[in-house]
Amino acid sequence: MFKKPWGGRFKKKTHKTAEKFSASIETDKRLYLEDIEGSIAHAKMLGETEIISKKESEKIVKGLERIRREIEAGAFPFSQGFEDIHLNIEKRLIEKIGDVGGKLHTARSRNDQVVLDERLYLRRHIEKILSLLKALSLEFVNLAEKNRDAVLPLYTHLQRAQPVLLSHHLLAYFEMLKRDRDRYM
Repeated sequence: MFKKPWGGRFKKKTHKTAEKFSASIETDKRLYLEDIEGSIAHAKMLGETEIISKKESEKIVKGLERIRREIEAGAFPFSQGFEDIHLNIEKRLIEKIGDVGGKLHTARSRNDQVVLDERLYLRRHIEKILSLLKALSLEFVNLAEKNRDAVLPLYTHLQRAQPVLLSHHLLAYFEMLKRDRDRYM
């Protein structure tokens, strides 16, 4: 039986309500590709640095590639009992290739894995994000052009402060979004 990494001090099985509450598998299934890509890169590094044998590294990589194909074919047995994409893939890897699959987490924390998955996911989706930011920015410009002369009171600590042109206020948001777009690129 595959043990949860955080369940060591508990004597009884986790209650189904607690498992359902803490499970994120339904939302983070979308990270499967990034999780597998990051794990493949990590397994190759472990083999190249001889932390594990090259044979073990290759076995892990092949197992992860089989799991990727299984997910893409809709045949992967996701389990809420393993709460997230990382544990689901790790459990399946061990089922497919044996205990050597557990060596994948050598020299890598779960937190490192989560951050990498999220960064790879964002990188993959950056074009869409940039496109949406550009469209929103253009809407601020359009609204500013339509409201060139409208005056708006600004507030400080819930007290009216100086008046400002609505167009200038909207263009401030345009500049903020421009900085955000620049950071993505």
